[in-house]
Amino acid sequence: MSADPYASDSSLVAEPPDSFRGTLRHLGPGFILSASIVGSGELIATTALGAEAGFVAMWVIIVSCLVKVFVQLEFGKHAIHSGETTFEALNQLPGPRLFKGGWATWAWLLMMVIKPLQVGGIIGGVGLVLNIIVPNVSATVWTCLAAPVVSLMVFRGKYRFIERLSLVMIGLFAMFTVACVVGVQFTDFAISRADLVEGLSFWNGIPVAYIGVAVAAFGITGVGGDEVMAYNYWLLEKGYAARTGRREDSPEWQRRARGWIRVMYWDAFLSMVVYTLMTVAFYLLGAAILHSQGLVPEGYEMVRTLSRMYTDSLGGWAETAFLVGAFFVLFSTLFSALAGWSRLFSDAFSAVGLFDYHNPVSRGRAIAIFSFFFPALWAGLAIAYKDPVWMVLVGGAITSVILLLVVVGAVHFRYRRLPAELRPTRGYDIGFWISVAAILGLAFLAVWKAVE
Repeated sequence: MSADPYASDSSLVAEPPDSFRGTLRHLGPGFILSASIVGSGELIATTALGAEAGFVAMWVIIVSCLVKVFVQLEFGKHAIHSGETTFEALNQLPGPRLFKGGWATWAWLLMMVIKPLQVGGIIGGVGLVLNIIVPNVSATVWTCLAAPVVSLMVFRGKYRFIERLSLVMIGLFAMFTVACVVGVQFTDFAISRADLVEGLSFWNGIPVAYIGVAVAAFGITGVGGDEVMAYNYWLLEKGYAARTGRREDSPEWQRRARGWIRVMYWDAFLSMVVYTLMTVAFYLLGAAILHSQGLVPEGYEMVRTLSRMYTDSLGGWAETAFLVGAFFVLFSTLFSALAGWSRLFSDAFSAVGLFDYHNPVSRGRAIAIFSFFFPALWAGLAIAYKDPVWMVLVGGAITSVILLLVVVGAVHFRYRRLPAELRPTRGYDIGFWISVAAILGLAFLAVWKAVE
C-alpha cells in the first residue's frame, strides 16, 4: 500500500476476497510472527526443555502453540474494526493514569526492562554460529557486527520487505528440520509410538524438577505476549483496517469488517500450523537425541550441542547445513523482533506523549532510533552474560507475565469494545476462555515456582 496504512483514508477501502485463493494473497502478518517465534522459542527453549525432560512435556509445547492464538485473534479483531494501534487500544483500559499513559502502557514498559535479555540471547546465538563457521573471528566480534547489520535492514520500516524476508528465512530451515525428524527414524534414536504416547499424556503431569523450564517454554513458544501485541502493527500495515474503513453503522461496513476478520483468522490459523509443526519437530529432536545422551544446550556450547540433533540423525555432513540454517532462523528472529520492538516502543512512547505515532515523519524517526538502539543493547547484554539459553529462558518467563497484560486487554476488547454486529460464535468464546484459563494457570505455576 502506497498510502499511510495507519490513516483513515476512504480511498483505501476495499472489499475482502471472496475466494480462498484471493485470501491467500492477503496473508502475511502471522508469518512475520512465525519468524520471530521460531528462533528463540523453538530452536533454543523448546529443545532445552526436550533435552532436560525427554518426551514427557511435549504436550505443554503443543498446548502452548494452540491455546494462545485466541488471544491473538482478539487483538487482531480490535485492530481491524477500530484501526487503533496496540497502545492506543491498551491506553483506553479503565484504571489509573500517569501523564498521558494508562497503567497498562507503564506496566508494559516496566516489564520490558528485563525482556531485552531474551533477544540478547538470540544475537549471542548468531555470534556463536558465525564463530563456528568462521572461527578466526570471535563470537564477540560477530555479535557486534550483527547488531548494525540488522539495524540497517529494519530502520526504514518497510512492511513488504519485512514480510518477504521473514518468509524466506524460515521456509528453508523449516523443511530441513522436518527432514531431520524423518531422518532420525533411521538411527538408534528413532522415536517410538510409546515415546509419542508419553509425550501426549498430559494427565501424567510434569516432574517438579522441570516445571521452571516448562513455564518459560510455555511463555515463549507459540505466540508470546510481545508477538500478540506486535501483530496489530502487521495487520494495520498489511492494510486490513484501512480496507475495512472507518466504522459506520451500515451493512456495507459490517460486511467488510467480517470479511477482513475472516482473512485474519486464516492468517493466524495457517501461521499457527507452521510454527506448531516446527515446535513439535524441534522438541522431538531434543527429546530423542539430546535427552537420551544427557546433553543439554547451555552456555557457549549451545550451538554445538544443538547441532548434534542434525549430525546424529543425518550424519556429519549435516553440521554445515545446520549452522547455515541456524544462522537464518536466529537472524530471522532477530530481524522480525527488531521490526516489532521498534514499533511497540514507538507506539508506547507515543501513548505517554513523547512521539506522535500517527504522524508518518515522527513514526519513521522513532522506528529508526529504536532500530539502532536495541541491537546495540542486545549485543552488550550477550557479551556481558555469555549464556544464550539462560537469557532466552529468563525472557520467556517475563513473556509469561506480559501475557497476563495481554489477557486483560483481550477480555476488555471482547466484552467492552467489540461492536455487537461482530460478536463471535459460542464455540469461539469457549476457545477464548480456554486460552485465558491456560494463561492464568501458567501464571499460577510461575508464582508457585518462584516462591517454592
